[in-house]
Amino acid sequence: MITCLGDMFFPEVGVAMVTLLRRLGVSVDFPGGQTCCGMPLFNSGYHDQAAQVATRTVRLFESSEHVVVPSGSCAWMVKTEYPGLLGRDPKLRAAAEAVAARTRELSQFLVEVLDVRSVESSFRGKVTYHDSCHLLRGLGESRAPRELLRRVPGVELVDLPGSDECCGFGGSFSVRLPEVSSAILDKKLDNVARTGADCLVACDGGCLMQMRGGLARRRSRVRALHLAQVLAGDPA
Repeated sequence: MITCLGDMFFPEVGVAMVTLLRRLGVSVDFPGGQTCCGMPLFNSGYHDQAAQVATRTVRLFESSEHVVVPSGSCAWMVKTEYPGLLGRDPKLRAAAEAVAARTRELSQFLVEVLDVRSVESSFRGKVTYHDSCHLLRGLGESRAPRELLRRVPGVELVDLPGSDECCGFGGSFSVRLPEVSSAILDKKLDNVARTGADCLVACDGGCLMQMRGGLARRRSRVRALHLAQVLAGDPA
């Protein structure tokens, strides 16, 4: 599942994810007709419309052995909200529950399903890691991305102060309350600067878009990359 942000803004992340998975011996399929997972609709209170999107997504992935997502937010939506959204139809709810059980965020899939702890990569540098809110709080995951980063030869992982604090994106939050969003982002990027890292790593397109934009406005030398890009050895 490539996600709409991945499709529109970060196609290189999808390429890196597929490259990495194939290198690890996984047969990768990309079902056509994917759209948004429905989270913006859901968070804005349009639950009937979100259910329509969820139905489409479940049908697209119901025959997949595993569903791998380069986004903690979208993985959380599928795993946590789909069954309830589709609860009026017992058969559809059962299908949603089955897809939810097979869905993993990328780092979780690598560690929990493939039992991968170390990935050979050509990437080199000093990196720091930002916990996206949905991956950390929604899926309870903070260990897998760090474990993978620590074991990449040539990568030095340094702790990010306030790594578990929001970057200020929050989907429509950043549009509705831009001043608050910018203040939260400024704190995050100040902490990034203190680490001395060359690269800021995250596992969610929304966080990357927010933080990459802030770094660009500061004319910072720090790059914001998805975990898949580091593991695949993609410096772009």
